[in-house]
Amino acid sequence: MTVLAEASYMLATRLGPKAGRRLVRAILQEEFLLEGLRMPDLARADQVLQKYADANAGFVDASIVAVGERLRINTILTTDRRHFSLFRPRHCRSFTILP
Repeated sequence: MTVLAEASYMLATRLGPKAGRRLVRAILQEEFLLEGLRMPDLARADQVLQKYADANAGFVDASIVAVGERLRINTILTTDRRHFSLFRPRHCRSFTILP
């Protein structure tokens, strides 16, 4: 859920406002699964933020790590290779980063 605002903003600023709105409509039409944060995810995100404080990782990245661990997701689509190449999730050696 935390990534929605960031993705919508990125699409709108790089491709125009229509692209940001298209993302919201795609989620409403269930073309994408929007996973919410749970309290344990917030606690895990806090741990990730503490562990990677020197890397200046942000809350959205940490929440993606937490949800990825809970759902046992191994592949992440991101433009942020700098942070996601550092993260060591609990369920796998590292995330596979796309593109």
